[in-house]
Amino acid sequence: MNMTKKASRLRRSRQTRLKIRQLLANRLTVFRSNMHIYASITDAHGAKVIASASTVEPAIRAQLAGVSGKGGNVSAASLVGRSIAEKALAAGIASVAFDRSGFQYHGRVKALADAAREAGLQF
Repeated sequence: MNMTKKASRLRRSRQTRLKIRQLLANRLTVFRSNMHIYASITDAHGAKVIASASTVEPAIRAQLAGVSGKGGNVSAASLVGRSIAEKALAAGIASVAFDRSGFQYHGRVKALADAAREAGLQF
């Protein structure tokens, strides 16, 4: 069976999401495209988005102004990580389960996770 790149990634993410659902933990989900990176925290039941941050937000775009590559690099990902952690702590959430959505844990995904940890989010 020929699987597309996206189908393979979603297949890899399925087991992680099942485990997080069993733990009943708030989930920090990451999605990356070539141009941008997005992060959102959903509640333990997956019903409600508690906080979100991405490189398309005006505040983060302003910080990235003049930087080549805009939202598709490691420095942009770390800004998003810091932002999502601050929003989560403001909403009263200190610990989450990290869902990398089947993406490899390196580069931008790792930079986002490290920045969120440095800003005080535990996972």
